[in-house]
Amino acid sequence: MVERYALSPMKEIWNQERTLKRWLEVELAVMSAYEELGIIPAGSSGSAEKNALIDLNLFKEYEEQTDHEVIAFVKMATSRMGKEARFFHYGLTSSDVIDTALSVTLVESCNILLDQMKKLLKTLWDLSITYKYTLTIGRTHGIHAEPTTFGLKILNWYSEMKRNYERLLFAREQIAFGKISGAVGNYANVPPEVEELALRKLNLKPSPVSSQIVNRDHHAFFITVLALVASAIERIATEIRHLQKTEVLEAQEPFKSGQKGSSAMPHKKNPILCERLCGLSRIMRSFVYTALENNVLWHERDISHSSAERYIFPDATQTLHYMLVKTDYLLKGLVVYEENMLKNLDLTRGLIYSQRLMLELIKKGMSRNEAYDLVQNLSLRCWQTGESLKDLSLKNITVLSEEEIENIFDSQYYIKHVDEIYKRFKGE
Repeated sequence: MVERYALSPMKEIWNQERTLKRWLEVELAVMSAYEELGIIPAGSSGSAEKNALIDLNLFKEYEEQTDHEVIAFVKMATSRMGKEARFFHYGLTSSDVIDTALSVTLVESCNILLDQMKKLLKTLWDLSITYKYTLTIGRTHGIHAEPTTFGLKILNWYSEMKRNYERLLFAREQIAFGKISGAVGNYANVPPEVEELALRKLNLKPSPVSSQIVNRDHHAFFITVLALVASAIERIATEIRHLQKTEVLEAQEPFKSGQKGSSAMPHKKNPILCERLCGLSRIMRSFVYTALENNVLWHERDISHSSAERYIFPDATQTLHYMLVKTDYLLKGLVVYEENMLKNLDLTRGLIYSQRLMLELIKKGMSRNEAYDLVQNLSLRCWQTGESLKDLSLKNITVLSEEEIENIFDSQYYIKHVDEIYKRFKGE
């Protein structure tokens, strides 16, 4: 993981010492389950826990010798144990420990992400309420379309992030599976009862059926949901990047005291945070491809997925955590230029009211084609002559009264259903 984008508390859960401690938790949970079932002597797990050793230097020494991390771990952990060491890793294969511990880690990382998403959702909701009735131009294809409100734009972001929060809750359930089922998943040397008891202690569910590993479709789903969250963040960042353009300047990301925008041009305030978030979202999407590839393994298991997962799980969770934290900062400090939003509403000299003008002509008895062609011709003249669409309408349309034409060009008309939309989020 690039240290620049690694934040606490997420980065700490992926360090090697925490990994080894989790492996130990799994081993001790299994020993405790064996004890409860009367398969190994009472007190074995307690003695193992008391005497177990986690020593990174010793682990590295043993791994160098054995070229096998779990054997190195077992040698290290049991190096100070007595008779209880006989039942440490008893009946297990490496993936019983690694995959089950990985699930514990992913659930923990998921909890951190969910907590951060809650904060972001509150920020989005509060911001949408602040700008609920703030008129702004809606754009389609990058072109001025019709008026809307800045609050509705933010509410749209909120709604997507809320769906992603619910997806992540489900992804946490999907990832909360362990397996203590032996070398090929058939429980030949470790009873299913041991798995059930051990996983219960670790707050995991048994895989309904496993091979040597927990099936990787669980992990692929989890990574895909993380990428969806990142994509939602990128959508927010991309919008703000456009709104921060000099010729638009309706919103601007925070620019703190002492910050510099350009080494060459002192006047610059560049949307660097938004651009960074967009770049990180591309990285997040790349993890999805790897996770899907990891689902296709030979027979009961090969380790082609293992090296890839050492990258994608720490990097994906840490990157998204960074993105969530920074997006919350971005939105809390967002600078909104309401006066520019109003100014930009009139940039096209009333062309944004063309649909309403056409519909009113249809109400007066014109066919749709007649009304469309008339309004389009007036709109083209507006572009060519610099006259406003309202003035051209007053001069050239006789079926509508002056008062009716004036009403057509009232921007408040476009926010009449805003409250109704917000009521769909009652109790948020």
